[in-house]
Amino acid sequence: MRTSRALLAAAAAAALALTAPPAASAAPPAPSEPRVWSTQLAAPFSLAVDGKRVLVADGGTGAVGQLQPDGSVVPIVGGVPGLAGLAIRGGRTAYGSTVTDFGTFTNLESGLNIRSAQGDTVYVDLHAFESAHNPDGEVSYGVSDPSPCVEDAFAEVGIPASYTGIVDSHVYGVTARQGGWIVADAGANTVYAVTDDGAIEPLAVLPPQPMEITADMAAMFGMPDCVVGVTYAFESVPTGVAVGRGGEILVSTLPGGPEVGARGGLWSIDAETGAATRLASGLAGPTSIAAVRDTVYVAELFGGRVSAVHGGSVSTVAELPGALAVATSADGTLWAATMGGEEPPAPGTIVSISDGAVKVIGHVNR
Repeated sequence: MRTSRALLAAAAAAALALTAPPAASAAPPAPSEPRVWSTQLAAPFSLAVDGKRVLVADGGTGAVGQLQPDGSVVPIVGGVPGLAGLAIRGGRTAYGSTVTDFGTFTNLESGLNIRSAQGDTVYVDLHAFESAHNPDGEVSYGVSDPSPCVEDAFAEVGIPASYTGIVDSHVYGVTARQGGWIVADAGANTVYAVTDDGAIEPLAVLPPQPMEITADMAAMFGMPDCVVGVTYAFESVPTGVAVGRGGEILVSTLPGGPEVGARGGLWSIDAETGAATRLASGLAGPTSIAAVRDTVYVAELFGGRVSAVHGGSVSTVAELPGALAVATSADGTLWAATMGGEEPPAPGTIVSISDGAVKVIGHVNR
């Protein structure tokens, strides 16, 4: 069972990684009012800051673009299906693409595009890697040793009572690190290291996320009493990814099941062993992260805010309905992007939150 297809792909349909440079202070800023720079986005899933340039991956239009002083966004790359994930390293830009059958929410293709300053692109086929290796193929999800009643109850709502990891790939988050890229694959439940020439190494499979089914939840889905008290191990869906202090790999996760309460998390991954340590829980739909020293900023889509995880606690930096992406710049500016709401015009936006010396330049290197 998975929500990555339904949540992430449907978000893009409804609307039609990041490097982490150091800042002046390790502590999160006090809650502040965002400054709107652009209202011309559809589904800005990812932001990346390169010096004074602010780039955005708009999944609604399939374009990577650069923010201009007048609020317009000039396309750099267009026609990218299922665009999500964006990172910059030197003259290279990396962004994810996924081809999805929206009738079944089945991902047919998914990969990482690594574009040089000259415009040459290397495509890294993560869907093919997933099909060949399926890193979570031996991970057990669902209910351990379900009774016949539990089996039938889940079958009635179209959910397997128990299963192992399926073949699926949906590149969602990308960040740069020395010599390559880190990719959060929301379909494979896996974090990968990818080199510029396309070599792929699985770093970690995120652990299952258990949830006890309550009477209210059973009633909500019209399920019988036999499922009440049963623990279901949902898939852990990686979304945002960043490199923190000392090269620590950080990743946010959605719960791979119904978003009942704030069940998202933030994890630290040991690149040598693949061990994942939870740094924070109680996040409502975390879709993007950015790290500055020992603070991690999180865009909480369902929480409608940008929050900061610092010293083991979570605090609100800015209330921001539709928060989809965050990024930081070297001058201390915290950037964010939002997706438009249901009421028109409600466009997607790019905003700045903290009080860095914000400067946006208009030159685009195509």
